[in-house]
Amino acid sequence: MKKSIAILKGDGIGPEIVDQTIKVLDAIADRYCHQFNYQEALIGGVSIDKKGVPLPEETIATCKSADAILLGAIGDPKFDNDPNATVRPEQGLLKIRKELGLFANVRPVKIYTSLESLSPLKKERLEGVDMVIYRELTGGIYFGKKTKNADSASDLCYYHKDEIERITKLAFDEATRRKFKLCLVDKANVLESSRLWRKVVQGMAAHYPEVEVSYLFVDNAAMQLILNPSQFDVILTSNMFGDILSDAASVLGGSIGLLPSASFGQTHKLYEPVHGSYPQAKGKNIANPMATILSAAMMLRDFGMEKEATAIEEAVEDCINLGITTEDINNDAANSCTEVAMALCNIIEGQSLHSTIRNL
Repeated sequence: MKKSIAILKGDGIGPEIVDQTIKVLDAIADRYCHQFNYQEALIGGVSIDKKGVPLPEETIATCKSADAILLGAIGDPKFDNDPNATVRPEQGLLKIRKELGLFANVRPVKIYTSLESLSPLKKERLEGVDMVIYRELTGGIYFGKKTKNADSASDLCYYHKDEIERITKLAFDEATRRKFKLCLVDKANVLESSRLWRKVVQGMAAHYPEVEVSYLFVDNAAMQLILNPSQFDVILTSNMFGDILSDAASVLGGSIGLLPSASFGQTHKLYEPVHGSYPQAKGKNIANPMATILSAAMMLRDFGMEKEATAIEEAVEDCINLGITTEDINNDAANSCTEVAMALCNIIEGQSLHSTIRNL
């Protein structure tokens, strides 16, 4: 099978983790007789430096012509530390979501048994944790009308029912493939926009009688993620609430460096790690590439390459169990970013686990 993949390395550790992910994809291509064609394009701070904008038109064109998009990370402290900056790397991320219609962000949260000791939660609270968060991505407060003057500022949280309906259907469909449970997280006791979310979800629930639907206010949901995370299966929520809750859920497994994500639209799909650009680690070969590599596994599964996606996921779990991990997971005996990718490639290519360890 031939597939074209747009490569947006971005800022900070983005280039390093994407380069290692490409190595893993090439190992998959060799083993399973596929051909992946990569087209690089600029986004974020590096794009501002080279082109003056965070998302050039040629990047949009490259992404639209590709079968999928693989993104590293976006963000640079030199922009964060300048409150007067009018052009910022994150604008590129928001724009590409709008330009490609990427309205649904999907973030699975999995706990690796051998890493339970790294979690801030007690082991017994992690038992059975396996959830996926469906976050609306192109509406709400991040995209609403904004005002600012010397003494005040505002951000409008606007949603149309069509925006809610399209991601709600995806979440209900996912629930039917999992445990038939869906939880809407909102703030319907205060916000009119949340009341609209409830109205839409309640209406669609009638078409999915087999799915158990529950509702939590976002403050309670944040507490429940800590107190009883195993109660969740599919979480559905708005843009800002999803941004916050998915980052909170990401630490349950001990490292945000393990969590992948995908963003879907009607015709385009983008895959990226949950974590940011981690500028402190840039160029040091210490970043964890696993979240990006697992994002690539999600991409392969959406290509219909089920066994290939599973091969990556099993290789990641093997490396974790063998202790072949970066310093965010095991600071006492850390492997480098490139060593982790090398081990994954070796496992995918059929080397024994013992020889994989010897070759590092």
